[in-house]
Amino acid sequence: QVQLVESGGGLVQAGGSLRLSCAASGRTFSTYPMGWFRQAPGKEREFVAAISRSGDNTLTADSVKGRFTISRDNAKNTLYLQMNSLKPEDTAVYYCAAEVRYNEYDYWGQGTQVTVSS
Repeated sequence: QVQLVESGGGLVQAGGSLRLSCAASGRTFSTYPMGWFRQAPGKEREFVAAISRSGDNTLTADSVKGRFTISRDNAKNTLYLQMNSLKPEDTAVYYCAAEVRYNEYDYWGQGTQVTVSS
């Protein structure tokens, strides 16, 4: 089991940057592929990015490709999401999650709010 805590959200102007962090408890962090998801008010949760156990492989949603970068530091048990060139449509609660089985994310953080003003 792993517990996840996100941080780094906030209010930023369009065009700005934020870096989200997801701190994981326990010594099993490196055994899980990880992902970032987001949910805007009135919308369904959507996939943002994913990363393999080692960090060698990543996948990014088309809506954020070229602007967002997912990374991880297994020595620090931390997952990151660097967000650049932010747009108002990126406003959402962002969640990190651990993938226990293929495409099944069973462990979730509490979320961190990102608000992008125009």
